[in-house]
Amino acid sequence: MKKIILSAAFAGLFGLTASLAAVAADSTVLRVLAVQTNDVQGYAHEVEALQALYRKSGQQVTLRVWRATYAGADTGTIVVTAELPNLAALAKMTDSMRSNPEIGAEMNKLGGMRKIVSDSLYELLTP
Repeated sequence: MKKIILSAAFAGLFGLTASLAAVAADSTVLRVLAVQTNDVQGYAHEVEALQALYRKSGQQVTLRVWRATYAGADTGTIVVTAELPNLAALAKMTDSMRSNPEIGAEMNKLGGMRKIVSDSLYELLTP
């Protein structure tokens, strides 16, 4: 009887862990880069060009450029966000930087225009 109860508890715990892992894998993710650039307008234009290349390649990524306003000492900081449907899409986006020559060239152009101050990954918790 004790074995049956322990087996059932283990199976339930395994099922819960597997379902939580599946939810995490399908959860929207947001990559946030704080950057320094001398040409904010030009940089924003190049991010829009990169967005167009990702869409052309069929990838589900939304790129945006933000300026911090009410942020204390960080006011004026430029932040770039990449919103993706899940971690698999993030991996595909990262891979395309190496495998797609147009995206790679645009990333090199952006790299020459900025210094990355921080790079973070966020997971969406609310629908």
